[in-house]
Amino acid sequence: VFCSMELVQELPVFVQFIILYFAGVFAGICNVLAGGGSLVTMPLLIFMGLEGATANGTNRLAIAIQNVFAVAGFKKKGISNPKFGLMLTIPALPGVILGAVTASTISDQLFRRVLSIVMLLVLVLILTRKKTEGGLDIDENSLPLSRKIWVMVAFAGIAFYSGFIQAGVGFITIAALTTIAGLDLVRTNSHKVFVIGILTWIAVVVFVIYGRIVWHLSLVLALGTATGGWLGSH
Repeated sequence: VFCSMELVQELPVFVQFIILYFAGVFAGICNVLAGGGSLVTMPLLIFMGLEGATANGTNRLAIAIQNVFAVAGFKKKGISNPKFGLMLTIPALPGVILGAVTASTISDQLFRRVLSIVMLLVLVLILTRKKTEGGLDIDENSLPLSRKIWVMVAFAGIAFYSGFIQAGVGFITIAALTTIAGLDLVRTNSHKVFVIGILTWIAVVVFVIYGRIVWHLSLVLALGTATGGWLGSH
């Protein structure tokens, strides 16, 4: 790992930017279709010399911009329901703020350990998960009140994780919307990028307050994730 960090940091700056851009494209596509893109971009930012919490904040702005383009892509295809998305977002607001504050204030060593554990857990999830059938193909407007309440409770919990580390949150969100709400994968992904997009912008504000964003790296990465988000939504 240290060898890889040294190799990345010794590359010319423009080469690092190119690598960061294409990593962002890949991550944007992954995040819209499923999740886990941050498991590529955050380690890359750490390899480029950032502390864990700063890599987290720098990555977060790119994710927020990615979701703007993803939401626009789904809306262009006529797959959008902001009312349902806002219903899921409101109970999640306290959790995302608390998660982002926690991520901004923990030690770099602890954050890297947590990220390592998350990467291993997501890898296990990917390798062992069963084939999904994409929900029950239920219209979110016809969901019974009990299902709406349970999915809102789920998002209240998901929000803390989203604010804290983000990486792999797409998998958790998909599981909640397909299993609890019974939505198909296309509508699930459209709601996912809408809700996570709003939560991520709130987290960005927290990271800005704590000075955890390296702007030039974040904007280069954002160009890539925006491209990937647009492509993935289509």
